[in-house]
Amino acid sequence: MNHGDDHGYRTGGSDPDDPYGGTGQTRTRLPGAADDGYGAARRPVRTSRSLITVVGVVVLLIAAIAFANQGGGDGGGDGDGGSAKGREAAPTAPTGVKPVKGKAEGTGIPTGYAKDAQGAQSAAANYAVALGSDGMFQEKSRGDIVRTVHDPAVAEQLLADLAKAYSTEFLGAVGLTADGTAPDGLSFVSRTIPIGTKVTDQKGDTASVEVWCTGLIGLAGPESTKPVTSSYFTLTQNLKWVDGDWKITSSSQKEGPTPVNGDNRASTAEEIASAVAGYGGFTHAR
Repeated sequence: MNHGDDHGYRTGGSDPDDPYGGTGQTRTRLPGAADDGYGAARRPVRTSRSLITVVGVVVLLIAAIAFANQGGGDGGGDGDGGSAKGREAAPTAPTGVKPVKGKAEGTGIPTGYAKDAQGAQSAAANYAVALGSDGMFQEKSRGDIVRTVHDPAVAEQLLADLAKAYSTEFLGAVGLTADGTAPDGLSFVSRTIPIGTKVTDQKGDTASVEVWCTGLIGLAGPESTKPVTSSYFTLTQNLKWVDGDWKITSSSQKEGPTPVNGDNRASTAEEIASAVAGYGGFTHAR
């Protein structure tokens, strides 16, 4: 749910013709696949992180902890790999299969996925985008998002936990007002951008999908003391086929994989604010 220093968003895989990673990885179609040039020396490990980056990670972890505490074995994440075990991932290519049938009213989140590995990956990627958006910081839109992408059996309890997590004190620490909006003159940025997806388990009505992401979070504007920063993380989403669609039953997050920082010049606060206002987000699909 999480970059003002404009990090590169590619893995620099072993195939020189594949700037999105190895040939066995699912790739999100994004413009600008130019080589980032990772010849620079690796930056030293930082002993501390800005509050705003930590906040972005903590928000996702809160959701993961809420799910973990509910227990239950419907997520499908503890199996032996099922039909996905030993499966070789195919390169991204047009398949002729429409990835989604429509969008949820009110949120615009794509829904109506195919009951197969492709549909599960598309769902996991789009759900990661929604859960990493700035809408999660306001009560009404947070409720709409969570109810759209989660199994109804877990959605209401999760919302109750998130209501406590998104407290006035928490929002203030992020730099937002009590209602989750940015102060005058500033633009709040919270975006998650999937880089690739991988099915790690699939059995009947359940699937487990890893989504490798980069995230942006912070306040853009000339007076910002919490600049937009970037991070890399991997989400594991356990999905269940509910009422004709994939829904999240539980999720977890881990840091990385994180590439070497490029030599890109950090943009000014004005440039970041303008970009956020001028560029909309993507719908991602396998």
